[in-house]
Amino acid sequence: IEAGGAHKQGPNLHGVFGRTAGTADGFGYSGAVAGSGVVWDEKTMSEWLKAPKKFIKGTKMVFAGIKKDKERDPLIAYMKEAASS
Repeated sequence: IEAGGAHKQGPNLHGVFGRTAGTADGFGYSGAVAGSGVVWDEKTMSEWLKAPKKFIKGTKMVFAGIKKDKERDPLIAYMKEAASS
């Protein structure tokens, strides 16, 4: 998560909060994510991290999710801080 960082398995997450899903330049999103209209905030990110394939049906994401709030919440707090600095 760094300004100007390269995309890897997923898109670079710098600036992700407040951004519409599927809009980071240069990353090849699935049609499901690109057409979802989701805007990333704490709530939408939590739902995505909990169960990506349920949150955006048709995503190609191969991540099963993080079911427990106590595990997702600190990750989201870290992401918010790192994605904005």
